[in-house]
Amino acid sequence: MDKNFIVGLVLIMLMLIGYQMLVPKPAEPTPVAQVKNDTPKSSVANAASADTAVVQLTGADSGAVAPVAAKDIVFETEDARIVFTNKGGVMKEVMLKKYKTFDQKPLYLIAENHNKFQIDLPTQTGDVRLTDLFFTTEAQGKTLAANDSAVVTYRATLPNNQVVEQTYTVRGSGYVIGYGIKSNGVGQANKFVQFDWKNDLLQLENDMHKNREVVTINYYTDELNSLATSPTAAEQAQTADPVKWFTIKHKYFLAGLIANKHPMSNVSLKADVNPADSVVVKTMGVMAGIPLSAVQSGEANYQFYLGPNEYHVIDKVQAENFDQNVYLGYAFLKPINKFILVPLFNFLETFISNYGLLIICLVLFVKTLLMPLTYKSYMSMAKMKMLAPELEEIRQKNPDDMAKQQQDQMQLYQQVGVSPLSGCIPVLATMPILFSLFFLFPNLIELRQEHFLWSNDLSTYDSFFKLPFTIPFGIGNHISLFTIMMTASSIGYAYYNNQITPTQPGPVNMKMLSYIMPLMFMFILNSFPAGLTFYYFVSNIVTIGQQLLIKKFVNEDKIRAILDENRRKNASGEKKQTKFQKYLEKSLQAAEEAKRKQAELEKRAKKK
Repeated sequence: MDKNFIVGLVLIMLMLIGYQMLVPKPAEPTPVAQVKNDTPKSSVANAASADTAVVQLTGADSGAVAPVAAKDIVFETEDARIVFTNKGGVMKEVMLKKYKTFDQKPLYLIAENHNKFQIDLPTQTGDVRLTDLFFTTEAQGKTLAANDSAVVTYRATLPNNQVVEQTYTVRGSGYVIGYGIKSNGVGQANKFVQFDWKNDLLQLENDMHKNREVVTINYYTDELNSLATSPTAAEQAQTADPVKWFTIKHKYFLAGLIANKHPMSNVSLKADVNPADSVVVKTMGVMAGIPLSAVQSGEANYQFYLGPNEYHVIDKVQAENFDQNVYLGYAFLKPINKFILVPLFNFLETFISNYGLLIICLVLFVKTLLMPLTYKSYMSMAKMKMLAPELEEIRQKNPDDMAKQQQDQMQLYQQVGVSPLSGCIPVLATMPILFSLFFLFPNLIELRQEHFLWSNDLSTYDSFFKLPFTIPFGIGNHISLFTIMMTASSIGYAYYNNQITPTQPGPVNMKMLSYIMPLMFMFILNSFPAGLTFYYFVSNIVTIGQQLLIKKFVNEDKIRAILDENRRKNASGEKKQTKFQKYLEKSLQAAEEAKRKQAELEKRAKKK
């Protein structure tokens, strides 16, 4: 027998004996838990099979390990159904129990085959992909009472005897799940545990195109940032600044991770979209670094938020400015929504269960609050109506000289003590509320799937007429009846105002513009929430009603007497000039001076 063959055979036998002595035996396989799953098959995410698998390690620790059976545990809380799996020690499913999809199916924020976590742990001998390992746990699934909680600890021992623990804290109510990761490995400076999260956003609302326009990833450093949105193109971003939290944002729901103490580093974000996909809105991906030092010290504690993007719910989440996930408009509009309209809406909810009636009550409350401004605006228009004959006489006197017309009008306003702007200022004062509602209603989850009249969902458009084709400019393939009603009431309101407002000279016919604007908004708002267009419709009707009511108590003879008295006092110098009258006087003087200089220049030019 060859000497080299004998030496090789002895070495192989020694290696086998050493392997049996040094490598720990795998745990006995446990039966696979049967979990009902109504989630559709994946179209994007490529999750590994969870029936049986082999532990996969990256780096130097790779090696063959005996197969281990998967085991799921299920927790039922007041608000969610959460499924954990020992394959990777991660959440496998999260279903929100109080919400349904637009077609009344179970609503999953984390769905099997549509979600993938990937966690890579640096070790002395290479990176280990924890989500390819099978963890052990003593936790048992159960139903939790509202004030109860449970702790799930998943533990795995690596071939180098390094122990890794992942811990979840599930509460009986709410949408926050505590998460911690801990390892006893040897410290490595400037290393990070790579946490990757890939999530298919399943279609939860009826308008796929609108969904693709609004879904995004929010992330908070020292301010809120968002991934750019596009309904047809992929988007990506990255930041070197520490990220305190990020959320994968559906139109009305959030799936996010919050850092309790140690922010995430080197965060990259990506949104992929397949316009032809009828199931997945977008596929969102987040790559974040968790400080390895925090993992080894046991301080890598985080929170998952998996729930509705509802202001009074997320406002209670312990994270800096987490409430900014509900977009409340531009900076100057946000206080109106945050401190007035949202609290008022939530207050009315406690008394009124029908959201159509709630919107009517909201309009009545706001309009009553603004009644003094409406009265002042009407009185100003009534005074201008009294001056209509004199204004017409001025136009007839100088039909081709616009500058002269405006100058004579300013003199008339000064004589009678009327400001043409006084009717506009009250209207402008109400505009911030109208604009605030424009941003608030599309983000109010409270309106989601709330029925009223022919609308099945006040949070989206009411498709009263379905078209066999698509109209551009925002109309789409439907006609919203609430939008038509809003447009008609806006035109009616414009017509009523034009009857009591004299025509003003200028390059733009303001009366004609008042009819064109509602038609333009009809195109813009046709695909906006029915709740918003219904609010604008009711607001127009109430405003017209207020003005008709004011008209009954306004005596035109008294208004004319006030104008004549102001004319007399201003002529005799008895009445002290207002700021506006002083402004008019200065403007008239400036106009006269400019006219005089122009005449002198023309005179000099002729002499030359």
